[in-house]
Amino acid sequence: MNVIVSNKFQPLLATLDIDLIKSINGEFTPSELASQFSNFFFNKMVLDITAIKDYMDITVIQELSVSIDMNKIVLLLDDSEIVNSPTYLSQLVSMGIYNFTRSIDAVKFLIDNPNSYKDVASYHNLNNTYIPTASTGDGAVNPVQPMGLRVIGFKNITEHAGATTLVYMLKKNLERMYQVKAVEVDKHDFTYLNDKSLECTTAADLPAYIAKNQNKEVILVDLNEEGSEGACSEVIYLIEPGLIKLNKLIRRDQAIFDKLKSKKIVLNRSILSNKDVADFEFESRSRVFFNIPYLDDKKDYQKVLDDFLAALGFSRLKDSGDNKSKLFNIFK
Repeated sequence: MNVIVSNKFQPLLATLDIDLIKSINGEFTPSELASQFSNFFFNKMVLDITAIKDYMDITVIQELSVSIDMNKIVLLLDDSEIVNSPTYLSQLVSMGIYNFTRSIDAVKFLIDNPNSYKDVASYHNLNNTYIPTASTGDGAVNPVQPMGLRVIGFKNITEHAGATTLVYMLKKNLERMYQVKAVEVDKHDFTYLNDKSLECTTAADLPAYIAKNQNKEVILVDLNEEGSEGACSEVIYLIEPGLIKLNKLIRRDQAIFDKLKSKKIVLNRSILSNKDVADFEFESRSRVFFNIPYLDDKKDYQKVLDDFLAALGFSRLKDSGDNKSKLFNIFK
């Protein structure tokens, strides 16, 4: 059963042919909506954006996203310039709001066929550059075949760039707020991390592994050399920017940075400053997505990795000052 929260668009939403358990009309603050619905069971909430008080202030929407599961929201937008601006839409995606439209006809479709991140990725402005998406002409997000989860692959470009340990640390940050799995392809280095939730598979079996875990929100994949990049919805290419490793990389493949154009390049185990990163980009004629420093893999939480995950579009991230753990966790 579904819920409708309406204001300006009440007459339109009243014509919506859906199973309804509750309907309210008016203008509400995020705390008022949270008090009514945070412990109220429903399938989807059709939310008229004008029913949110001060909705043009994106921080108000962010406040609401903390209290209500955004996966359950179908947001009906108005035609205001601010709400339909690239910045506003990008921030909606960052909060995990993937089902938004200006068309009343698209609302029911999105209830039955919710978008995944891939469907709205073109709205997500990570680099302050808006890339228009295909449109149905009525303001609706044009739905495609849903993926059901994000599958993020990590591939070492320089030798031993740290994909295995990085995947392990990212999993620890993500699992505070997301249902996440981590899997290694064609190797068993995860064994040495003493974490029984880490799994291994083969390149041939990776698609089947992903299909088996469709109920998860995120799968992190250590691709190693032979991992299937095509099985992932996105791939992070890791470079450890030490002089010897970079020189080895160039000698092995002088065209490597041409091949990496338009890819997400992440510097890992990096000691480069912002200026150094700019010099690296200039010399390699590439774009660095993120610069990750050397990290202590014995800690359960890494703030800089939350910054990295936020850049990837993860909005439900929980800071923690509790980093107490055994020093090496050798005996588990």
